Amino acid sequence: MGTLMTWTLVFHILGVVFWLGSLLVVTHVLACDAESDSAEAHKALGRLEAKLFNGIAHPGAIITVISGAILISMNMNYYLHAGWLHVKLLLVVIIIVLDVITYVRAKAFQAGRIRLQRKECMMLHGGIALLFIGVLIMVFIKPF
Repeated sequence: MGTLMTWTLVFHILGVVFWLGSLLVVTHVLACDAESDSAEAHKALGRLEAKLFNGIAHPGAIITVISGAILISMNMNYYLHAGWLHVKLLLVVIIIVLDVITYVRAKAFQAGRIRLQRKECMMLHGGIALLFIGVLIMVFIKPF
């Protein structure tokens, strides 16, 4: 059946896939939306962006954070002294900040309060991807 730690890890990984996968998709969709001149396309892409954020990315983020906290609490003595985990958590906080920035800017863009540039969206996309690579290095290589 698996241990509690194994099941928690499964949910943690699923949450990460949903959260970061959706963030990478939504930043690319926003880049396409920013270039579109069609009001109809803007409306359709806006619905897609909202579904990605509200239906997949943010529930995935919640699952990731809760399951991550549970995993840390299961072996607190080890994790308190694991330098790699401290770096990973810093990278995760930065990803959360980029998620919030992306979400707020997407909402303002859909409401017509701001203009987005493709370059800005792709910079968010690249930043999230690089941070995720950093998280993977911390988790699997454990350089500290």
